[in-house]
Amino acid sequence: MLEVEGVSAGYQGSDVVRDVSFRVDEGETVIIIGSNGAGKTTLFRAVCGLLPLSAGRVTFLGEDITGMPVQRVVRRGLAFVPAERHLFPHMTVEENLALGAYPDRPDPEIRNTVLELFPRLAERLRQLAGTMSGGEQQMLAVGRALMSHPRLLVLDEPTTGLAPIVARSAYTALGRLRDRGLTILVAEQQVPLALAVSDRGYVLENGAIGLTGTSPELASDPRVRSAYLGVI
Repeated sequence: MLEVEGVSAGYQGSDVVRDVSFRVDEGETVIIIGSNGAGKTTLFRAVCGLLPLSAGRVTFLGEDITGMPVQRVVRRGLAFVPAERHLFPHMTVEENLALGAYPDRPDPEIRNTVLELFPRLAERLRQLAGTMSGGEQQMLAVGRALMSHPRLLVLDEPTTGLAPIVARSAYTALGRLRDRGLTILVAEQQVPLALAVSDRGYVLENGAIGLTGTSPELASDPRVRSAYLGVI
């Protein structure tokens, strides 16, 4: 579904990620793990069209989307949820969800699916997004992305700022999305949670892929266990 080939990107002429290649197959959940500053956010911004590439190519559903305006990328079925969430804080939950479907009218069936996945949102449709807790805002950010009916959901560190119990709840919801057949790409520092719901993963170190494997392989790798799982 997604093929990233030799991608380099960064800011002000300096590459943060260099010659990165990976793929995501249809129906998979793939994780990109790495420490803070490894380049995960830069990589995802580049893949989703929010940051120009200095080298490489991104192919989505067989189409080269390198340099394509981000609104066209979204309409082709790629939805990105940034770590900052970027909700409209002075608008209600209902209005934020509706904007996720823009420029189309919200699909009632997709809306019902989102509210089924996140019952807390159904209880707060008239609440202003800015008054919600961090966990509720994360639900809304994912729900808004789902309103565009994506083929691929890309999440940048979805547990940022969440308490451990809320983070686990967020990954339970991701597991349900995976079970429904949605293809997911996620960058995460909460490695145990991400490994539990993913099929394969890549380790990003200093802007380059340093390790790859299935999730069980990564979970048992001494380097991953030492650096990310707290096991020596």
